[in-house]
Amino acid sequence: MGWLLDAHVHVLGADVLWREVIGNAIGLASAVLGMGRRTAAWPVGMVANVLLFTVFLGGVFATPQDTDLYGQAGRQVLFFSVSAYGWWRWHRNRATGADAAAVTPRWATGRERLGLLLATAAGVAVAWWALTRLGSYGPLADAWIFVGSLLATYGMARGYLEFWLVWVAVDAVGVPLLLRAGYYPSALLYVVYGAFCVLGFRAWLRLRGPAPRATDPALETVG
Repeated sequence: MGWLLDAHVHVLGADVLWREVIGNAIGLASAVLGMGRRTAAWPVGMVANVLLFTVFLGGVFATPQDTDLYGQAGRQVLFFSVSAYGWWRWHRNRATGADAAAVTPRWATGRERLGLLLATAAGVAVAWWALTRLGSYGPLADAWIFVGSLLATYGMARGYLEFWLVWVAVDAVGVPLLLRAGYYPSALLYVVYGAFCVLGFRAWLRLRGPAPRATDPALETVG
């Protein structure tokens, strides 16, 4: 097992784990599938989550890249859980008919946005406190990336157009944090993700369905 955890390459004087490179490549493949509304986006992303969980706990696993980012690692666990929900939801939607799409993109309602904003604010505050206590590198930025990523993944499962924009905000904070921490492949991929999210947003915008009615019972609860 040690060889798998330690496998790395030297790039510009820095140790880069192969698991980080491969995990991010698989994550990008998941994003491409998600833009195409392919149900396979979820299980593919779950493979990336497992790999990247070990990457961001370099100090815990005593690997050559030994900076611990507990928020980044923790979000892989939440990604895995939310992805299971997204996989089930998209598969259920597609099963309703031979030509049914896995999800129909739409804007979140005002009530949904308010609920998500309140949950995000509370989540960032709690995560910031917890990550500071754990000694995570860059705890405030790490807290936003953790909570924002969960919000974006949930939004993707629900078909909210806003989830692409949340990802852009996550990437904007993630790039400088990862560069400072020495996770160069992840930082580079965050730049790619940012550009990709703009394309994904435009693609989903063209496919958006009608806005839900305010009286729709399904809107009585957020989530």
